Amino acid sequence: MDLDAFTAARTERWHRLDELGRARRLTGAEADELVRLYQATATDLSQVRAAAPDPNTVTHLSQLLARSRVAISGAHEPSWRDVVRFLAVTLPAAFYRIRWWTVGVMVGFLVIGTLAGWYVWAHEDVLNNFMDPVDQKEYVNNAFASYYDPGVGFAAMVWTNNAWIAAQCIGLGISGVWPVFVQVNNAVSVGAIGGMMAHHDALDVFLSLIAPHGMLELTAIWVAGAAGLRIFWTWLVPGPRPRSRALAEEGRALFTVAIGLVIVLGVSGLVEGFVTGSGLPSWLKITIGAIVLAGYWVYTIVLGRRAVEVGETGDLEADQAGATVPLAA
Repeated sequence: MDLDAFTAARTERWHRLDELGRARRLTGAEADELVRLYQATATDLSQVRAAAPDPNTVTHLSQLLARSRVAISGAHEPSWRDVVRFLAVTLPAAFYRIRWWTVGVMVGFLVIGTLAGWYVWAHEDVLNNFMDPVDQKEYVNNAFASYYDPGVGFAAMVWTNNAWIAAQCIGLGISGVWPVFVQVNNAVSVGAIGGMMAHHDALDVFLSLIAPHGMLELTAIWVAGAAGLRIFWTWLVPGPRPRSRALAEEGRALFTVAIGLVIVLGVSGLVEGFVTGSGLPSWLKITIGAIVLAGYWVYTIVLGRRAVEVGETGDLEADQAGATVPLAA
């Protein structure tokens, strides 16, 4: 195909389509003309892609058709169907695709946290450097338990804090460094507090107050870390896709994960705000936490696997994701 001759022959048609696509109001005849030109230009785009995939031409025609499609069909209005599809298909697919990354982050977190806790517990000088002995007793006997004050305000504060941690892991995930720093920092912090509680024979208090909400809360932090590391890995190893396309697709799926974590952290915040510090027996609080965590994994594995098997990735639908620019041969 002689692309220059092809473009020259159809430039007038494309200009007219652009003019109609930008018009605020159309007559009946103009609306019919818009549809005809849209169909013809779509055929032109197919021919260019097949015979002479020039990136500039493909991008121009893709944008032209996208704008014209909105003029023909109207802007997409979110509906309950979109919400249901997001919750039942898109989100679990995004969670499912990073499940092994999540497990990897979880294992690393638990290993580091356990080692930090053991080190603080076994070395009194380290513990005293971590916190003054008088402050330790106050923290173990009063402050740790009193922190979990039931109520909406406390739940909102917890949600905000955890959402900020997750946002750092995801937003700065491309660096590859920040998600690791956040995970290690949190693991050492949780482990050190656990080691201090264990040193004062209050490990049961620590676990009974951490476990109810912590099982889901920490899982959300691990998912955020996994998502951040996944986008970093995609940048390093894009696979058969062009790096820009791989990053765009995985980035949109990562945004899906971020929205999902808002919900997950909201649930863990409610558990922490209304269950952890409540007067319920410890066994019941931990059982509630375990049920909530099991719900997350059942949701991710059952719905996520089903969605991935039919080709879902957590990315936007094809008509919303934008045009893909092919590489010139």
